[in-house]
Amino acid sequence: MKRGCNMGEVVRRGYVPSDSKEFNEAALQILNNAGEDLYYLLNRNYKIKGASTLIGNHYMLSERQRLALVRAISSQADLEIRKMKECQSPIEEVNIDGFNTIITLEVALSESLLVKGMDGTIRDLAGLRGTYRLIDKTRIAIQYLLETLEEKGIKKAHIFLDAPVSNSGRLKQLILEMSEAYPLEVRVEVINEVDAVLSGLKGVVSSDAIILNKCESWINLNASIIEEKIPSSWCIDFCN
Repeated sequence: MKRGCNMGEVVRRGYVPSDSKEFNEAALQILNNAGEDLYYLLNRNYKIKGASTLIGNHYMLSERQRLALVRAISSQADLEIRKMKECQSPIEEVNIDGFNTIITLEVALSESLLVKGMDGTIRDLAGLRGTYRLIDKTRIAIQYLLETLEEKGIKKAHIFLDAPVSNSGRLKQLILEMSEAYPLEVRVEVINEVDAVLSGLKGVVSSDAIILNKCESWINLNASIIEEKIPSSWCIDFCN
């Protein structure tokens, strides 16, 4: 199987026309202030849903702006948990949250909005909701994932895909076909409880906050791929 090549419908994954206005320079100043307030409330044990609603109403934020804050802002306690579990030395085996990883890379390749959270992970605002289709960015996303695994010396990759999501079988087949061109042992499983399984594993590749809090250890692979291979991506940084 040749490395690279494109396929699928031409789509800008995660693109919303109003983002250019809702996340312009003036809006980002408001969002930064809102983020500081949300961080304050989370550190005083407010639940994220209630706190984000309170802050969103106060600053009159749109739904997309509120979602960006929820994806980006974490309590200090959660940040410390994730930092403690983040792999700092090379590892040879990873367990990958398949849709979480590939969709974020597709969004990056589409130059649609991403947010870099306080924990250093990069998250999209696309939302899966049970539907997925392969697009023209899918192959290059998989290519970048496999290339990065090889470059980092990873020998085994276990990729988990959510069974209830449409086209999970087609994505599995494509990943396996493309992986034949790389010196990696790649397994792909389509299962019902991806989050629950990953929450009990080590060497996890995901940006899902709940998984990161529960898993044994994790690697911030998405950020590495996007920052090294997709410099044209549009990412708002809440990390600093």
